[in-house]
Amino acid sequence: MLFVASPAYAQDSVTQAQEPVATAVSADSSHSGWVMWLVDLYKNHMNYWTTGAFMAIESSFIPFPSEVVVPPAVFFSLEEKNEIDMVWWIIILVGTLGALIGAYINYFLSMWLGRPIIYKFANSKVGHLLRLSQMKVERAEQYFNEHGAMSTLVGRFIPVVRQLISIPAGLSRMNLGSFTLFTTIGAFIWNCILALLGYLAHQVGNEDMIKEYSDEISIVIIALLAVVILFFVIRYFIKKR
Repeated sequence: MLFVASPAYAQDSVTQAQEPVATAVSADSSHSGWVMWLVDLYKNHMNYWTTGAFMAIESSFIPFPSEVVVPPAVFFSLEEKNEIDMVWWIIILVGTLGALIGAYINYFLSMWLGRPIIYKFANSKVGHLLRLSQMKVERAEQYFNEHGAMSTLVGRFIPVVRQLISIPAGLSRMNLGSFTLFTTIGAFIWNCILALLGYLAHQVGNEDMIKEYSDEISIVIIALLAVVILFFVIRYFIKKR
């Protein structure tokens, strides 16, 4: 059944469910205590609602690793005894919707507040607590200026830029339809990558690979996308000539 709270785990199931989540987070010692608190909250209440909510958080300006959301959910949805009562393809769809909502938060806040307030917030104590900085926002804005609207798609695969690419899109008042389309495609592909990690980890019985290979797989996907885009660009100019 969709959007229901997951049943209580048996003690051994809780211990097992925590492993891939803890592995993905423990690799980055810079995560603050409140992020770990959110991770604990998610792994103890893993369902469609929380998956969508935490992917929205990850896609907004709040730093949260997507590797601890979709892959563990897919991993345990494939278990013979599916204690979390979730289906892998619905996890992808819910995660994509959550990512789009989070991107909308960044987009509309940036459009309404404007550049001075956004940069002031990034340099504030609260902004630093959320691991924001002027340098990170400038990096995302520079990437957007260099690559245009397509950056809201490709940027979904680049660390740091992924969470912040919606900010320059809002500051520049990018067309909402194009923003929604590119963001949805990018978020869907990224969630498919995360789901693939969860699937492969389940197949080999090794949760460690969820964090270990997420960056490598995303690089491969970016390369494939670049080849596809280059193909269509070349084809367009050949037809034009």
